[in-house]
Parts: sequence; structure tokens; C-alpha cells
Amino acid sequence: MIIESQFRPAYGLSNPHLQTLFPYLINDTSNKQFNRQTLELDDGDFLDLTWSGNPVNGRPITVIFHGLESSIDSHYVPRIMQTLLENGTTSVLMHFRGCSGIPNRLARSYHSGETGDARYLLEWLTAHYPDSLLAAIGYSLGGNVLLKLQSEYGIDSPLQAAISICAPLRLDLCANRIKKGFSRTYQHVLLDGLKQKILDKSDFIDYQELIGMSNDEIKRIKTFWEFDDLITAPLHGFMNVHDYYRRSSSRYFLHAIQKPTLIIHAMDDPFMTTAVVPDEAELSDATELELCQHGGHIGFIAGSIFNPVFWLQKRIPEYLSSKFHDKK
Repeated sequence: MIIESQFRPAYGLSNPHLQTLFPYLINDTSNKQFNRQTLELDDGDFLDLTWSGNPVNGRPITVIFHGLESSIDSHYVPRIMQTLLENGTTSVLMHFRGCSGIPNRLARSYHSGETGDARYLLEWLTAHYPDSLLAAIGYSLGGNVLLKLQSEYGIDSPLQAAISICAPLRLDLCANRIKKGFSRTYQHVLLDGLKQKILDKSDFIDYQELIGMSNDEIKRIKTFWEFDDLITAPLHGFMNVHDYYRRSSSRYFLHAIQKPTLIIHAMDDPFMTTAVVPDEAELSDATELELCQHGGHIGFIAGSIFNPVFWLQKRIPEYLSSKFHDKK
């Protein structure tokens, strides 16, 4: 089902880039108490978790999957974790490999279609907190991962509810869009982070031998198409960038989702075009697509410039509460 959102941008902040960038100006992570935990993985790598509140068996737990090159320091993460805590829900952020500030141990890292680590965490939570209702929120890349995971689980998903925000539903279309106009700035910043992580690990991993890429060649990469073709695809078992984008874009799998899932999407998102938006026929009966005319990329600032209101902080708990209530 496709629904029209009630979100209205703050006066003077309807521009998608202003919506995207304004939250960074008021990012405040002070006075937030978080607990860190590391899970060792069977392949020799690890996942770093950040908890808000202490998990208790029987109390709801919401898992958060962040966006590309994000972390606990990204403006939207501590904000939603604090909001959930105030609403009586413990939350846990799963840092994708290498995003917690500590390089991961293996040559591989994370990508938009990698659901194995998310699945591992959910099954670990189910084993350790069997009486807790589980939900998940995914932002951008994390939203794509979450939707793909929901489709893989089908009716067996351990999540009572899932919310995907600003997910790149078609990776190829997004990779084309972000290399145009002002959006190239976002590509430049994100690629710099991705390339630096590879370069940092080149001290103990020979990428020249592994995928035929020298440090100088890595530094010269300018677009996501190049990075994903030369690095992401070979490191993670894809034939090429086209194979990676096709098998990892969640839009192709939305029909298989069978547990309550909300997709929030801004039509003016500067990371993508309206062509990424699926038709209603592509959605399963368990999926709602909430379309906002404005909002930018993970912005959704309402109110006013001098008194901003973070609309997602209201919409997310509202949806989760309705699904937890249904379970009870």
C-alpha cells in the first residue's frame, strides 16, 4: 500500500539539500549514555554494538542499521536511540564492519546487500532475550539491508516491525544520480571514507594480490560505479558491479516481505531519483510505502528554522508502538 505522508518541511527548508544538511548543524551527542559491546564472528571478524539502555529479557528491543559510512556519531542515530529510550524501548546500533572506529580484520567489509551480519545479530538477540519483542530501523544503506533481510526471512522474520528510511531501492539508479550536480559532493565525501578504510587495511592486507588494486589505483577512484566494480564486487563474491547492483537492490524483493514493514521515502532525496520508487503492485500486503514530497536524505525537518522539529522522532515511535500493541 502506498500512503501520502503528513510530513511538511519547515518554512525555508523545503530545499532537499537544506533538509539533508541542516541536521548536521544541530547534531548534539552530549549527555547521551551508551554502552558498547563486541560480538565475535565465526569468520574471525567482529561486530561492534552500541546500546542505549540495558537490555532486559521481556523488554522490547529495537535494532538500528545505519547508513553508508555512518556510526553512533551520525546525527540521526543518537537522536532516535534517545527517543526510543524515553519511550521505554531499549535500542542497539549494529555498526557495519569497520564503521565503529576500529578497522575490521578481514579484507571484506560491508555493502548494501550484505544481510549475514544483520541476521546473525537478530538470531543472537532472539537467543539471549527470547521474551523481548524485536523491531528494526534501517537508514539509507541500512534500510536497503533491512528490506532485503525482511524479504529473505519472509513469514519467519523475528521482527515484529521494521522501518526503512531513505533506502537506495535501486542501487544502479542511485549511483547514477549521486554523480550529478551538487550530489557529487555527497559522493566525494562518502567515497573518501570508503577508500581510506581500504587504504588503512592495506598495511596488513595485500589488495594488489587479492583484487589487483594498488593503493594509487584505489586513490584514483572517482565514482561509486568504479568503486563497486573494482572493489565491492570482487571482495564480496559478485561477478561485477551490475551483478552486485542487481542482487543487492531491495526493490526487486519487496514482494516477498511478509511481516509489517514501513518504507519512508522522500521524493526529493538528492541521493536518488523518483525512478527508484516502486509501483504499488511491487509491494507485499505487509508493506506500506509512505511517500513524502520533501525531506531530503534522512532530513525530514518540520517546525521552523529556529524551532526545528525532527519529524522522524514522532513517526518512528508511532509506527513501532502500533505494532507492539498489536502483538500484545
